[in-house]
Amino acid sequence: MLSARSVFQEILDHDESYRLFCSIAASGEAQGGWENGRIAALVPGSLRALAPKIARHGADEDKHGRLFNALLRKRGLDPVPVPEATDYTALLERRGIGLAHDKLRRDEPLTERDIVVYLAHSRVTEQRAAEQMDLLKRYFGEHPQIGRAIRMIAQDEENHLAYCHEELLRLAEQGHGPVIRRTLRDCARVEIEVHRDVSLAVMAHMGRILGWSRARSAVLAAGIRAVYAYERLGGRRRMVTLRLPERRDALGGPATSAPEFV
Repeated sequence: MLSARSVFQEILDHDESYRLFCSIAASGEAQGGWENGRIAALVPGSLRALAPKIARHGADEDKHGRLFNALLRKRGLDPVPVPEATDYTALLERRGIGLAHDKLRRDEPLTERDIVVYLAHSRVTEQRAAEQMDLLKRYFGEHPQIGRAIRMIAQDEENHLAYCHEELLRLAEQGHGPVIRRTLRDCARVEIEVHRDVSLAVMAHMGRILGWSRARSAVLAAGIRAVYAYERLGGRRRMVTLRLPERRDALGGPATSAPEFV
């Protein structure tokens, strides 16, 4: 039976596809950690209260990268280079999503608008991350090898999404609403295109590793394009709405560690 669960199971059961999966995940999380760390260091004085939460976000992403690398080590595998077409974070940056890396490498304070845009972009991408980790938790939350790490990362992603909702609502009350709404719409439109392209590229690589037939690959590609069509027609609204989260001050404390993995 061709289902999301069976596809993920096949990827996890094969060393080379598992190696690629964890390498892609670790690379993206490490990149997010660096970006958030730099943003925390460059927050303007008027928004300094946000700096510890942004730093916590970055520390969580760093932890996730270490977790995925630790999962590889536990299986006796080394990371592999991430194919360019599967690099979600790099492709988003190339399309103007996220603060430009050349700006983050400078030691110049960011503007309030930069932080508003960063949070709006994060709200969209964290929606995707939370949904993907929730799916993995549903299927593999009790898996003996990866279950604990999946549950830990899923919890963090839910916190990140709650933090984005809460902070954007607070900034909207301070007069940033028009910029937030426009940025959310623009970011969601680009994100669903990048997610489609990356998903197709990842599935193509997995298909070659696992020896999928053309028919099977075509069915999976059609499913990815169907999700994109749904999101383009209106499914992306879930990425642009804001609501007060049940978890308040979700990033208000220190980052949790994962000593059992790293």
